[in-house]
Amino acid sequence: MPPVRPMLAKAVRDLPREPGLCYEPKWDGFRCVVFRDGTEIELGSRNDRPLTRYFPELAELLLAELPPRCVIDGEIVIVTDAGLDFDLLQNRLHPAASRVRKLAGETPASFVAFDLLAIGDEDVTAEPFGERRRRLADLLDPSLTRVRLTPLTEDPDTARDWFTRFEGAGFDGVMAKALDAPYEQDKRVMWKVKHQRTADCVVAGFRWHKDGLGVGSLLLGLFDDAGTLHHVGVASSFTAARRRELVEELAPLRENALAEHPWRDWAQAQAQASGRMPGGQSRWSAGKDMSWEPLRTETVAEVHYEHLLAGRFRHGGRLVRFRPDRTPESCTYAQLEEVAPAELADLFQPQARLRARESDALESAAQESDR
Repeated sequence: MPPVRPMLAKAVRDLPREPGLCYEPKWDGFRCVVFRDGTEIELGSRNDRPLTRYFPELAELLLAELPPRCVIDGEIVIVTDAGLDFDLLQNRLHPAASRVRKLAGETPASFVAFDLLAIGDEDVTAEPFGERRRRLADLLDPSLTRVRLTPLTEDPDTARDWFTRFEGAGFDGVMAKALDAPYEQDKRVMWKVKHQRTADCVVAGFRWHKDGLGVGSLLLGLFDDAGTLHHVGVASSFTAARRRELVEELAPLRENALAEHPWRDWAQAQAQASGRMPGGQSRWSAGKDMSWEPLRTETVAEVHYEHLLAGRFRHGGRLVRFRPDRTPESCTYAQLEEVAPAELADLFQPQARLRARESDALESAAQESDR
């Protein structure tokens, strides 16, 4: 019964290649544990928040297609011609039921299953992952297009190919799991390898930390071809000592910062409407203070980022260093690596062939273990 805390992963820089591992794509969506008990179905998030009301079309589909009693771990995604779209997924978390129904018809969500926790009266979390995966594959109808079994391989070279080739489709990276591992709730016993790049960005402002004693995040910008400075995200996760140091370092840049600031005319209403401007409340800010302090756009920061989505960093960046050797004008989108979109269909082999390969691989692993 819910709630169930999903099994988690530790971030590693390089793809693990130890014997007994298998690999899956890391989907960029909402982690979701599906509970079905007869005519009841619940979509649970990793934070114990129910997602059912936001994805009625998916709940209806899963109710029709899953076994009468089961618990399955997976990911809710929205697939478009250009790949996975996290912004469309976020748009579904709307308080108005009418809006949710409208979006459910326009941008229906899909579910990618990757682990089985229970079937009927049987709790299978203690079984090795290889066996849970085999049983999960047997449960899912391979003809469905919006309820899919995630691809899996035991070949690290294939996983490395996925890591590189499918980033343009919106994948976060690659997951590595031990075939003999049980399902351990809320424990980081898997591994994830995510894309990491650096970019030189203009530091255009900052937000105070919630304690009010230091800098919580730096607001970053990049110039487009027309010379417009766009807000692309933030750099955060500073230590308490570094937060206080940044207050002193940035103090000279606060003087007369708005006089010629490229974002000075951005009103709160515009920020809420476009989602591309700093400041202003939105349904994602959850009541947090999103006000910001402008800085003269004279400083360049090198930041780590994972990937770009709709012109912005998908996740928050991390400050590497300030770059006094770079001019703000040189911080353009042109420096960012362009990753060509890949068709998601390339990743989904015909299910019958995929399952036959998995069955052979898992059987070989079992025989090797017996020996």
